[in-house]
Formats: sequence, C-alpha cells, structure tokens
Amino acid sequence: MAPADLPPGFRFHPTDEELVNYYLKRKVHGLSIELDIIPEVDLYKCEPWELAEKSFLPGRDSEWYFFGPRDRKYPNGCRTNRATQAGYWKSTGKDRQISYQNRSIGMKKTLVYYKGRAPQGLRTSWVMHEYRIEESECENTMGIQDSYALCRVFKKNVALGELQKQKQGECSSSQSKEKQEQFTSIRDAGQSSGSNEHGKDNTWMQFIADDLWCNQTK
Repeated sequence: MAPADLPPGFRFHPTDEELVNYYLKRKVHGLSIELDIIPEVDLYKCEPWELAEKSFLPGRDSEWYFFGPRDRKYPNGCRTNRATQAGYWKSTGKDRQISYQNRSIGMKKTLVYYKGRAPQGLRTSWVMHEYRIEESECENTMGIQDSYALCRVFKKNVALGELQKQKQGECSSSQSKEKQEQFTSIRDAGQSSGSNEHGKDNTWMQFIADDLWCNQTK
C-alpha cells in the first residue's frame, strides 16, 4: 500500500486506546486491519530521520506509526535492544497505563533518541511512544503480547516554544504600553482639571475686586 491510495485530506490521529485496543490487539492476534495504514518496520535498524520514507502516511504528516518486532537485548532476557547504528533510544519518565472500559489494556512508554553511545550520547528532539498490550488482552498467552509493539515517532517542534516566548514578550510589552498610556491620560486629565480650577479662581477673584471698586466709587 502506498500513500497515493489514501483519499485526499486523509489524517490519521488515533487515541492511545484505539492504538492498543484495535490496531495492536489485532496485529498480535494475526487478524486483518480494515485500513492497512501501519507498516511493520524494525525500528532499531533505522535512524529516526529515515522512518518518514517508510511510513504509509502522507509526507506532510508530522508523526509516523509502525509495528515493531520486539528485539531482545539478551537471548533469555526481557529487555529490548533499542540501539541503532548511529545512536540509541532511552526511556524517560514512568510508563503510563492505558485503560479501556475501566480495565487496563496496555502500557505506554516514552523514549528519546540519543546520538552516539551511552552514557555520552547527545540528546535529540526525536521522541517515540511505544505501546504494549497487556497479557490479559491476549487470547493465547504464550508470549504473543511481547511479539510486537506499536510505536509513534515524531520530532518535537522546538520553534513552537520560541513562538510562545515571543508571544508572551509581545503581550507583556503591550500591557506595559497600555499602562503607560493610562498613566499619561490620568496625568493629563489631572493637569487639565487643575488648570480649569485655577481659571475659575481667577475669574471669581476678579469679580470680587470689581464689585469692591464699584462700591468705593459710589
């Protein structure tokens, strides 16, 4: 299947529950998926910047989905080998439980890509969400829940953070300018009021002086 087979304007934005309860669950059970939109790729034999061309999604999409076979780091162990030729994926934070209808159906792990070799690797902005299905969701519990993981790969938009900072700066500048204008208006109004009062006092005093002069002449 190729991206050209998708209808115009197609967007693929499934929830975590949909990814595990439909796509991953059907994959580990060998069932057909209505829309074959997620390819099977050995993610740890590719660098993250090479994955876009392997996706079935349109090139303009900013995130890609793959089924990845679970490659063991050790033959008899349960740790996944997440090293690539140019770097490695490192987990960050705690795994998050994914629930559906008040039951746990899977787990979500967040990983960040580092260039080089641990522990001197250079952190990048590439991020992966790895979804695993719970054993209780599998009809045959002979380890098939560990046969595949579903992965979402994307690159964090660093420019977005800069844009938000810029907007905050513009907002602060606008507020400062508005306060300055309010202060100037209040100051000008006070000066105008003072000037009017001063004018009234002069007129009143002139009236008293004229009245006294008239009485003296009489």
